[in-house]
Amino acid sequence: MKILSSRVYQGKNIYTLKKCIRLDLDLEGYCEIPSKEIDDFNQNLVIMLPELTKHRCGIDEDRGFIKRLTEGTYLAHVSEHIIIALHNMIGVEISYGKAREISGDNYYVIYQYEYKNAGLEAGNMAVDIINSLINKEQFDLALRLTKLKELLASEQLGLSTLVICDEAKKRGIPILRIGEESIFQLGYGKYSKTIQATMGSDTKEIAVSIAQDKLLTKELLSLHCIPVARGMKIKSKTAAMLGAKDIGYPVVLKPQFGNQGKGVIANIKDEIELMQAFDLLCKDYKDIMIEKHIVGSDYRVCFVYGDIVAVSERIPPYIIGDGESSIENLIANINEDIRRGEGHEKELTKIKIDDTLIAYLGQRNYSLESLLPKEEKLTLKDNANLSTGGFAIDHTDLICEENIAICKRAASAIGLDICGIDLLCHDISKPLSEDGAIIEINAAPGIRMHHNPYSGIKRNVAGHIIDKLFKERPQKFPLVAITGTNGKTTTTRLIAHILSLAGYTVGMTTTSGIYIDGKCIYKGDTTGPKSALSILMNKEIDAAVLETARGGIIRGGLAYDVADVGVITNITQDHLGIDEVETMADLAKVKALVGEAVKEDGYVVINGDDKMSISIIPRLKSPLIIFSHNKDNEVLQTNLKKGGYGIYVDEGHIIIQKDSNSKKLIEINSIGITVKGILKYNIENAMASCAAAVGLGIDYNTIRQGLMSFYCNQNPGRFNMYFVNDKMVILDYGHNKEGYKCVLDGLKHIEHKKLIGVIGVPGDRPDSDILEVGKCAGENFDYIFIKEDRDKRGRSIGEISDLLEKGVLSSKFNTMNMSKISSETEAFIAALDLAEPEDIVIVFFEKSEPLIDIMRSRIDEIKHTPLTAK
Repeated sequence: MKILSSRVYQGKNIYTLKKCIRLDLDLEGYCEIPSKEIDDFNQNLVIMLPELTKHRCGIDEDRGFIKRLTEGTYLAHVSEHIIIALHNMIGVEISYGKAREISGDNYYVIYQYEYKNAGLEAGNMAVDIINSLINKEQFDLALRLTKLKELLASEQLGLSTLVICDEAKKRGIPILRIGEESIFQLGYGKYSKTIQATMGSDTKEIAVSIAQDKLLTKELLSLHCIPVARGMKIKSKTAAMLGAKDIGYPVVLKPQFGNQGKGVIANIKDEIELMQAFDLLCKDYKDIMIEKHIVGSDYRVCFVYGDIVAVSERIPPYIIGDGESSIENLIANINEDIRRGEGHEKELTKIKIDDTLIAYLGQRNYSLESLLPKEEKLTLKDNANLSTGGFAIDHTDLICEENIAICKRAASAIGLDICGIDLLCHDISKPLSEDGAIIEINAAPGIRMHHNPYSGIKRNVAGHIIDKLFKERPQKFPLVAITGTNGKTTTTRLIAHILSLAGYTVGMTTTSGIYIDGKCIYKGDTTGPKSALSILMNKEIDAAVLETARGGIIRGGLAYDVADVGVITNITQDHLGIDEVETMADLAKVKALVGEAVKEDGYVVINGDDKMSISIIPRLKSPLIIFSHNKDNEVLQTNLKKGGYGIYVDEGHIIIQKDSNSKKLIEINSIGITVKGILKYNIENAMASCAAAVGLGIDYNTIRQGLMSFYCNQNPGRFNMYFVNDKMVILDYGHNKEGYKCVLDGLKHIEHKKLIGVIGVPGDRPDSDILEVGKCAGENFDYIFIKEDRDKRGRSIGEISDLLEKGVLSSKFNTMNMSKISSETEAFIAALDLAEPEDIVIVFFEKSEPLIDIMRSRIDEIKHTPLTAK
């Protein structure tokens, strides 16, 4: 077995609404060989991975997977369960997976993941395990699991980050991860915030720099008359001795720029201990400071935007002897606690045996091999940081008002919006000035001690942070996603136009580019998840309208979690036979994802006149808005009876109805993109756009104004009309049979003499579809020029034009009126040369800019066409 390719989905996708990975596998001859027929495979697999006995599998019974193995199952299915088991064995709780045949030995496996790199490596391990069992080779599971754990630890989020993200989700604030580090964007657009652990967008860089310098922090707090421990920087042993003499023993040595309690050696009682501590610190730190050792309990006070929201007493790690075990074994026993992790991923951190700990034990005449007498308590460190193995007890209700005021002044002096204030005193309920001091101030303080104290009340610090970060956030950031076969680009642009009239700064993705507030910042087909992310992460916008195409959905899933409105314009035959989409039902499932990923109180807009669009309704959970040309449409009427919305045409007007209440919105002939009612297909696009705006709560007057003021030439590539020396030229991006039919139907209603077509289609279409386009053209045009796109999309030169020619001729078209000119621009020039006044030339183009340049070269000014309807 080998992995052919892998694909990572970071959001909702066509396989599952969870994050997942797809592995494409080659079973290398084992596609029809069940596991039970592979010598010793089942037995050795279960011995190696007893975790598999817990899997209930699809039959949902105890030891269900073992039963499937015994009956005989296939290797792709086995790999799926191994991947899940490996995740569970390293503490990642996932359960979703499935395996499906592509053809022959080619299968794909889909499985849930939490962390991308660990998820991919679990897939590699599963394949290696299967191959080792088949080939009867040794597989070092312990070594590979250790490496997998290390990989997980390198990308795993700390609890502080996790709880902040969780609190954002509870408030309906979407989460976007930025890069591979623990940096997240919370929310979309201009009201979004960026966080890294507990540091956010509002945190001042200079304040962080001050807090990182313990000596500077001490000096600044002292200037603000805040009690601190006396201290100074030292550069030599002599300076250390002089400093200790000046301050008075006991003293503390620590790095000037350290964090998480690393390198802190406290309670140094004499010169010998001082020299030993200095030598130890010099190995790892250049800048060292000495300060007075303050006797008392160690407290962490959490400050969030002007409020003291939590207080914890931090207890240094300790062990209690049993009279039999060595100190090293007692530490190992403590570290077995399931609440302790390697870093910040759990409530507590394992106690690490390092030079500082060994030196600390030596000061107390112990070593790691020492036996600790029964019931004797031995503190293992002077500092009580959770990251060095300590634990916390909540004392938020005990801190006195004087200490609250001191801590607020300290945070203000440094300039931090969120910080952890470390202080030592005997009793937090008594003023600090009596017997204590502030030791440090920490930017990006860990908050796991407050959320999961060893004892006491859990404090929701993350909730306070989110509420303060987003206190000025508007209740809604409109996000609309649009998919379909035809009309989605026009609908996308029209919705964006309506939203801009409603006062929003709109970010938009389309087949022609990415737009911010009406300005194109990137040209190209931008209908995939990466383009959507560029919109959602843009700090200028406060609304997003995302054209979401089939290819992007299949290959990358969705960039967002849920939309306010999802629009499905229609689902007709297109792109079949590509990306494993073989049938209309397959295509409908892909498009349905846009409707499935909508808020519970949002809306899904459905074309009630389109059979395949109607077929996905059972998959949808959100309220519906149905649009139709017919007010008696059965699906529309059913939705109205359920209290939903209907948008329909009646007596030449678009009507909005909810329940039994209807509102006449606008006359069809007044809608800009219908060209006085001539372009019937744009009536559907107008209704879809109207429905989306209704779903967002836009007032009807603004919707009406938007529909009236948006014209075809504001919609690049969609029936754009020009007047060139008494010849009408129409540029359209129609690229399938339905697109051709809609445009040609509109042309029938425009006065003209000859109808001259420059036709072509993209190469990623089935032959049968290309033939149908050719036949449609042959049935409607007087003259035809067949061209090819520059991007052949996998086709050979001349292949598309030959198919189109065959389709044209099947309509009994006069061959004398047809030419094949492969270049799009040359075909257009030939069509213009052939055309006479009052003729119409229509180009189904690949690139519009060169065609517009050609028109400019022939006249001083390209004029929009005044239309005369038949």
